[in-house]
Amino acid sequence: MIYLGEILFYLAGFLILNSFFLYPVVIYFKSRKHSGPKTESGFEPKVSILIAAYNEEKVIEERIKNISELNYDLNKIEVFIGSDLSTDRTNEILIEQGKKYNWLNIYLSEERKGKAGILNELFRKVNNEILVFTDANTKFHRNALRNLIEDFSDKMIGGVCGKLVLVDNESSKSEGVEEVEYWKYETFIKKLEGRCGILLAANGGIFAIRKELYHPVPVVKAVTDDLFISLSVISGGFKFSYRNDALAYEDTGKDLSAEYGRKVRFGATNFQTLIYFKNLLWDKNKFLSYAFWSHKVTRWFLPLLLFILFIISYMIMNQNLFAQKVFYLQFILYLLALCGYLLSLIKVRIPVFSLPYFFVVSNLAIAEGFIKFLKKQHSVIWTSTER
Repeated sequence: MIYLGEILFYLAGFLILNSFFLYPVVIYFKSRKHSGPKTESGFEPKVSILIAAYNEEKVIEERIKNISELNYDLNKIEVFIGSDLSTDRTNEILIEQGKKYNWLNIYLSEERKGKAGILNELFRKVNNEILVFTDANTKFHRNALRNLIEDFSDKMIGGVCGKLVLVDNESSKSEGVEEVEYWKYETFIKKLEGRCGILLAANGGIFAIRKELYHPVPVVKAVTDDLFISLSVISGGFKFSYRNDALAYEDTGKDLSAEYGRKVRFGATNFQTLIYFKNLLWDKNKFLSYAFWSHKVTRWFLPLLLFILFIISYMIMNQNLFAQKVFYLQFILYLLALCGYLLSLIKVRIPVFSLPYFFVVSNLAIAEGFIKFLKKQHSVIWTSTER
């Protein structure tokens, strides 16, 4: 029994260590052997920008203005914004803005379709060769679109992801929402993957693909739309790159409860997405499979791995000195997380406590998402995270 326990202990520990530490090192050295896409300066094809919106009255007008100020020939841009039966002033604002800009096309759904359903509807209306996906609450830097599109001058590039910068608001700073710090780590990984041409999950706020590589996003069983679209490109044999100079900005959620709900939803839809791309687990490109296992699959099963590591290390700690040390390290981590929770109640944020707290809450959300996935309780209908 001890022998089996030790095998599970070392296996769980290795998978966690690989995902967070070994894989970043491997992808770093792998990326140094790649020169990136062969770009052509001044490349400016026609593009179609797609935005799915639901109750975005606070930001939609500003978003449209933001697009109008881009450093890109507006005669080569068409924008499609689909409102998913919004119940606030979103539709009214869209109609007003549609009269103001001739490149703005409005689709007002008469039923809730979910983000995937709206994107599929918008796709049927586009005319241009490059599709740009973004969100209503995202703001592009003036040169974001030009820099994002440049990589498509390389014919092997099927998709390009821009750099999404998350901005803390005053509420999230005091609530212990450490999304910004975690996102910096994720951005580092995405940058390295993009250099290798295997970026696995584009930032939903700013990415683009070739029109012919778009596969309708499933609407019967909810998937993570940006992940589904990204993996569709990768699994088709095309490269997915990353542009560090294609900047976009979004606010973080106002508090951890708002982020928690979003992570639960993504937790459920990520597992559903995995079913559609299970072939990537054993792809002919072995490094792509290694990246998929390390950066995605292990992260999705991290709550289970952490649970196994904690229980097994406790069970064998008297016979294995290393397991004993690992158990105490975990105990300290969870104790710090508890302190982070208590401090968040009085609006105090200290990184040594708030980071473990955010880590634990994020994994609890993934676990709840997995349960929803098993119970088939995840839905294609979504509500935007309040920011």
